[in-house]
Amino acid sequence: MNSIISFMKRNYKILIAVVCLSVTLFAFNINSKKSVDPERDKLLLELLTFVIEKGHYNPAVIDDNFSKGVYKDYIAALDPSKRFFLQSDISEFSKFELELDDQLINKDLTFFNLTYDRLMLRMEESKKIFKDILSKPFDYSVDEDFNVDYDKAPYAKNTAELKERWRKQIKLSTLSSFTDKKKNEEDRKEGKQVVFSGSSSAIDKQKLEEDKKINDSQYVMKSDEVLEKETRESSLNSLNESFGFMNELKRDDWFTLYINSIMSRFDPHTTYFAPEEKERFDVSMSGKLEGIGARLQKKNDYTEISELISGGPAWRGKQLEAGDLVMKVAQGNGVPVDVVGMRLDDVVKKIKGPKGSEVRLTVKKVDGTIQVISIIRDIVEIEETYAKSSVVDKNGLKYGVIYLPKFYIDFENKDGRDAGKDIALEVDRLKKAGVKGIALDVRDDGGGSLSTVVDIAGLFIEQGPIVQIKSAGKKKEILYDTDKKIEWDGPLVIMVNEFSASASEILAAAIQDYKRGIIIGSKQTYGKGTVQNVIDLNQFVRNSSAGDLGALKTTTQKFYRINGGSTQLEGVSSDVVMPDRYAYLKMGERDEENAMPWDKIDPAPYTVWNNTSKFDQAIINSKKRIENNIQFKLIEENAKWIDSRSAENNYSLNIDKFKIAQKQIEETAKKFKPILDYKNSLKFTSLPYELDGMSKDPVLKEKRERWHESLAKDIYVEEALNVLDDLQTKSIVKTSLPGDKKGKLVKS
Repeated sequence: MNSIISFMKRNYKILIAVVCLSVTLFAFNINSKKSVDPERDKLLLELLTFVIEKGHYNPAVIDDNFSKGVYKDYIAALDPSKRFFLQSDISEFSKFELELDDQLINKDLTFFNLTYDRLMLRMEESKKIFKDILSKPFDYSVDEDFNVDYDKAPYAKNTAELKERWRKQIKLSTLSSFTDKKKNEEDRKEGKQVVFSGSSSAIDKQKLEEDKKINDSQYVMKSDEVLEKETRESSLNSLNESFGFMNELKRDDWFTLYINSIMSRFDPHTTYFAPEEKERFDVSMSGKLEGIGARLQKKNDYTEISELISGGPAWRGKQLEAGDLVMKVAQGNGVPVDVVGMRLDDVVKKIKGPKGSEVRLTVKKVDGTIQVISIIRDIVEIEETYAKSSVVDKNGLKYGVIYLPKFYIDFENKDGRDAGKDIALEVDRLKKAGVKGIALDVRDDGGGSLSTVVDIAGLFIEQGPIVQIKSAGKKKEILYDTDKKIEWDGPLVIMVNEFSASASEILAAAIQDYKRGIIIGSKQTYGKGTVQNVIDLNQFVRNSSAGDLGALKTTTQKFYRINGGSTQLEGVSSDVVMPDRYAYLKMGERDEENAMPWDKIDPAPYTVWNNTSKFDQAIINSKKRIENNIQFKLIEENAKWIDSRSAENNYSLNIDKFKIAQKQIEETAKKFKPILDYKNSLKFTSLPYELDGMSKDPVLKEKRERWHESLAKDIYVEEALNVLDDLQTKSIVKTSLPGDKKGKLVKS
């Protein structure tokens, strides 16, 4: 989950001062430019260890227990399904289980080198294994089974056992595909509508379209032998694609995995960013990048244009299209570089570039023609990362729904877009549209900038504290909204779920503590109550020939509600709990092994909103509606069924038994189909400014229409509007709150 992060200026200066005490840290001179550079790896380990011990909120002790945890996490990450390593490999590796703390301190790469070299060897061996297995037909009449609980499975004792594991794993996959294909053949024969459920990546699209047209009672069914062969070919293609992706990974990528097995022992949100990951993180936080505005994906040896970002230079140029294959890339009038067979990340690097520069793409069009397309790079805003709103009529009143996917900010440009300014703008637009209530949706919002949380919460209160922050060994700090203006004083609902994390939880907690609005959603939010800083590691090295060393995101602070309680582990409990299909699955911070503990501090002085007379009744009304709602009852039943299914790991590889088991699952699943088919009677529309934009931009129009369709199928949004209905009042609210301290910018 994307954490909300910051590196406050004052902490930054403190860390620089501390690092300057270690003169030896600046003394590294890395001159090797080889692809494998052990000195660079050692430098990384020393930098990371030093910075995390000086900067982490509560750094773990690097001892034998620490070593055991790193060992366990790393081996599991290398081979999660236990289909590469043998027990003999693990026995050899286990000699280092209690030595990794010492190796970290001594910058010793022995364990990593051993495991990396062994993994490369086992992966090559595995290619031969699965190709051999898929060269022969499967016998689905054999009575055997396969357990997919890899955590509890032992490692294979020898190559024969490993091959048997591969065989059963592949057989389970092909059996599932085979039964689907066979059913489709029977449906074709009977003239029924065929629903394809295979892997589109392994199936020719044109052939698929032809197959869909075949619904003829005269149709001659394919034999089981043909279908069985097709499923093996499909599985082989899929595995070749998977291994092709793994082959693209460099040694540095695996070393990053090793480093992050170390970093995660400090807490779940402490992470090393390799240079490319740091760049992607910056893009995700700002919602913009410099380039051509196209999404790329790997298609065999080619790089395919999968989507053009609305408003970007490629989209404006109208020459590049989704489905085009990039064959060569040239910088301006430079020599074109052949990118066929090149790693996707490397192709992306060549296509991206600064605003105003030219890139020329040689592409193979969908019709087979070859074209050279010139594009002037520009700043591209990824619209999906930004806030958006919709208006809906209900019982003669207008309501507004605002969706906030993350608390984004552009750290480099104070005049750039940020969530605080955008939400203020959406609220203002909704007010002008005459709405009588607002539902702010932060479901699945994993966080962002803490400064934007203060700004957004401040839109709904007069002034006062929003969040408390504590650094190790320091007094707490309180962040205030100091603007007395209330942008919206009407009914307010905050929608959350178990994936609402960090900044989302701060916002929900502040609104709940002030009793300014009603929180509805999952039983509790994710439970991330920590603040991370992103530290550029390059600043600590004198000699730039070491190359880009990336960055460290590490936990430096904890934040607390204004009532003094932490959101860590416990999250924010909803005022109105709505049944959730995934309510019983373990996916929160409380389920993380190295999560920091819950605690509390003294509350901050604040005054509760004085227009809460309808809150209690609105909550009671909502709970009654949910208890009596057939759809919600079905969702709760579905949640329990999903939880029970997650514990079933054994599958029969006998086709008759497999079909019986699948039929039972399908029959039960049919009961829950109304959950997906649900549709409320509400109609959602865009605000006037967006309608104007949609008339000029068909892509934006399609995206908004899809969103409105999803809102019209969302029972949670419907209940949020019901609560807004119950909160209707004619009284005007004015509240005076303490807040004479100046707020400070923090990103969490």
